[in-house]
Amino acid sequence: MKRYVFVFLLMGMSGLFLDAQTLRVHEQATHRPMAGVSIQQGETGAGTATDARGQADIAALRGADSIFIRFIGYRTVVFSYAQLEQLGFQVQMEEDRVSLDAAVVSATRWRQSRRETPLRISAIRPQEVMLQNPQTAADLLGLSGEVFIQKSQLGGGSPMIRGFSTNRVLITVDGVRMNTAIFRSGNVQNVISLDPFAVDNTEVVFGPGSIIYGSDAIGGVMNFFTLTPTLAPGDTPIVKGAAALRYASANNEKTGHFDFSAGWEKWALLSSVTYSDYGDLTMGAHGPDDFLRPTYVQRINGRDSVLVNPNPRRQVPTGYNQLNLMQKVRFAPSETWDIQYGFHYSETSDYSRYDRLLRPRGNTLRSAEWDYGPQIWMMNNLSIARAAEGGAFDQVALRVAHQFFEESRIERNLNSPVRMIRTEKVDALSANLDFEKQWGGGRNRLFYGTEYVLNQVTSTGEDVNIETDISVPAASRYPDGSDWTSAALYLTWRTKASEQLTLQTGARYNFTGLNAEFDDTFFPFPFQEATLRSGALTGSIGAVYNAGPMWQLSINAATGFRSPNIDDIGKVFDSSPGQVVVPNPDLRPEYAYNFDLGIAKTFGSTLKVDVTGFYTYLDNALVRRNFSLNGQDSILYGGDLSRVQAIQNAAFATVWGIQAGLEIKLPAGFGISSRYNFQLGEEELDDGSRAPLRHAAPQFGVSRLTYERRRLRAECYALYNAAVLNADLAPEELGKDYLYARDAEGDLYTPAWLTLNLKAAYRIGDNLNLGAGLENITDRRYRPYSSGITAPGRNLVLSLRAAF
Repeated sequence: MKRYVFVFLLMGMSGLFLDAQTLRVHEQATHRPMAGVSIQQGETGAGTATDARGQADIAALRGADSIFIRFIGYRTVVFSYAQLEQLGFQVQMEEDRVSLDAAVVSATRWRQSRRETPLRISAIRPQEVMLQNPQTAADLLGLSGEVFIQKSQLGGGSPMIRGFSTNRVLITVDGVRMNTAIFRSGNVQNVISLDPFAVDNTEVVFGPGSIIYGSDAIGGVMNFFTLTPTLAPGDTPIVKGAAALRYASANNEKTGHFDFSAGWEKWALLSSVTYSDYGDLTMGAHGPDDFLRPTYVQRINGRDSVLVNPNPRRQVPTGYNQLNLMQKVRFAPSETWDIQYGFHYSETSDYSRYDRLLRPRGNTLRSAEWDYGPQIWMMNNLSIARAAEGGAFDQVALRVAHQFFEESRIERNLNSPVRMIRTEKVDALSANLDFEKQWGGGRNRLFYGTEYVLNQVTSTGEDVNIETDISVPAASRYPDGSDWTSAALYLTWRTKASEQLTLQTGARYNFTGLNAEFDDTFFPFPFQEATLRSGALTGSIGAVYNAGPMWQLSINAATGFRSPNIDDIGKVFDSSPGQVVVPNPDLRPEYAYNFDLGIAKTFGSTLKVDVTGFYTYLDNALVRRNFSLNGQDSILYGGDLSRVQAIQNAAFATVWGIQAGLEIKLPAGFGISSRYNFQLGEEELDDGSRAPLRHAAPQFGVSRLTYERRRLRAECYALYNAAVLNADLAPEELGKDYLYARDAEGDLYTPAWLTLNLKAAYRIGDNLNLGAGLENITDRRYRPYSSGITAPGRNLVLSLRAAF
C-alpha cells in the first residue's frame, strides 16, 4: 500500500513540474531582471507578465507558435514555445533607441508614454551609466549630450539648460525639490550631493516645468529617481546586492560602492553606501598655456609662500573626498497601498573653490585660501501611495520630506592672518499631494495636486585670526533666521482627441512668502526687514500628433516663473574683485514665456531623427546691476573698496535654439548616435542695449559609434564645443581674465575643443562586469565655457562591478 501511495505522490509532483515552466527576462546591457514585461500568445492574446524577479510562468502557452514579448522602449521579440525551450527559457531584451515609444514620469509625476506629452524629455538609462562610469551626478547629466556642465572646481558641476542655470533650473530627488531659498544666480554645486550608483533613472524636462514643479523651473527640470526596494511576488524572499570599484588616473580617483536589498511579500529594505577619494586633477598636454597652474600658495612655518608648481598641469589644490549613504524601507499592506521611507545623506570634505585661487593681485596671487567647507545634504522622505479606482481619483500619492543643507565659505587673502568663515544652513520642509484620474476608457487623464514648501535659513559669520586663534563675529552672508514659503494648487488635463492627436493643458497658482530681518551691526542698511508676498499664475497648452508609428509632431506653449528667494533679496558677498552685492528688498517674480516645436521621424527600424526648436522670453528678469547703499556707490568690503551692486528686476532676456538628435542602427551590432545643441541668448543692459546671456552655452554635442554583441558593449565617441569669441562673452565674464584664454589679439575667449574617447564593458557570467575607458585620448588641454577648472587630460578609467 505504501508503495502505491509513493508512486501516486511522485506522479502528482511530476505533473506539477510538467505544468509549470518559468521564463526569465533580463535587460541585455545590464542583465538586470525586467518586471512588467508583457508575454502574449499571438493567436489568442492570452498571456501573462513578468514579476519583480523578471520571471513568468508560461506553462499555459505550451506549444504556441508565436509568443510576443513586449516592453515599452525595447524591441519586441517573437518566439515559438519550442524556440524558448532551446534558449533555456532565458530572454534578453534590447533597448530600442530608434523607436518613438518610451515611458516617462517627469511630465506629470505619473508614468505615461512619451508619445502622449508635448514636452521634450531626455532619459538617461542605467545601461548608459554603467558603461560611462560618471564620477558625479553632474557628469551623469552630461551623458545626455543635451545638458551643459560648468565647473568652478573639481567638487562641482552646475547644469546649464537652454540658456538658464542655477536658480532658473530645478533639481528633484524622488519627487522632492532640492532647490532651496539660497540657490544663487552664480553657479551652484548641489547636484554633486547625489550618488550616481544610487540613481536608478534620470529624466530631464526641457523648458518651463512650473505647473508641476513651481518656482525656478524655467530652463528645465532634472529629476533623479533613486533605487527602490523590490517586493517579492510570493513567499520566497528576494535578496540581491551589488559592489563596485572604480579608478580614474586623471585625478587618482578611488571609489567603492556597495548596495544590498531584501524583499518579502509586504516588506522590503535597501541600503547603499559609496565612498570616493579624488586627488588633484591633471589637465591635458596640448592646448593654451593660459590654463596652466604655474604657481600656488602653501603656508610654511607660519608664512604664506608662493611656490613654483613643478607640474603646471596639476591643478593644486583640487582634491577632496565624499561619502554617500542611502537607506530605504518599503511596506505594502495590500495591493492598493505602497508606503516608502527614504533616508539620504551626503557629506564632502573641504574642497577648494579653484577658480578663486587663480585670481591675481598685481604680479602675485590674491588668495591664500578659498575653500568650501563640507557640503552636507540629508533628506528624510516619506511617500504613501494608494490606488483606488472610482470616485475623485484612481491614484493618490502623498510625499512629505525634510531636508537639511549645510555649506560654508572659507577665505583668506595672501599674507593676511584673518580667515573669513561664512556658514549657511537650511532646513527645508515640503509636502506634495498628487492625484490622478482617468475616464472615457483612458482617453482622458487629469493630474492635480497641491504643494507646500518651507525653507528656514541660518547664516553666521566669523573672522578668525590664524596667528592668535582669536575669533570675532562678522557679517553673515544672509539675514539670519529668514524664511521662504511656497503654497500652490495645480492641475493638468490630457485628452486623446483622436487616435493620432493628444492635447494637454494645465495651470498652477503659486503663493510665495518671504521674511527677513537685517542686522545693521556691520553694514548700515537703510532698512531693517524685507517682506515679500506674491502670487504667480502659470499655464501651458500643447499637442502631440502621432501620424502612425513613424511620425510625431509636438507643439507646446508654457509659462514659468521664479519667485525671489533669500539669496536674491538678502545676500552680502563679493561677486568679483572690486564688486560687492548688497540686499535689495524691493523685488518681484520673474516670468518666462516659452514656445516649443518638435518633430521626430523614424525610418523603419534603423533610423530616427528628431529636432526641437524653442524660444523663451524672460520678463522682469532678476539681474545684478549697479546699486547704491545710503547714497554711496562704493563701500569697503573685505578690505577692498568695492562697487555696490544688487539683484534687481531690471531687464528682459531672450533665448532661442535648436536641439537635434540622430540614431542609426547598423548591422552586426553597430550603431551611430548624435546629439547637437545650439542656443543664442541675449540680455537687456541698463542703457537698453543687448549683450550675450551669461548662461547660454556655446554650441555643443556628442557623437557616438556603438557596438553591442552578446556580453560586450563598446563605444567610441567625440565630445565637442564651439568657441565663444570675445564679442560673444557676457559683460560679467569680461572681467574674469583668470578664467579664459587669450586670442591672437590678446582678447579673452573660450577656444573650441573636441575630445575622442573610448569605453567598453564586458560581462563575465551573470554577475561580474568589467569596465575600461580612455577619455580625452589625444590629451587635449581645454576648459569648458565659464568653467574655473581645466578639464581632465588623458584619463584611464577602470571599474569592476559584481552583483548577486
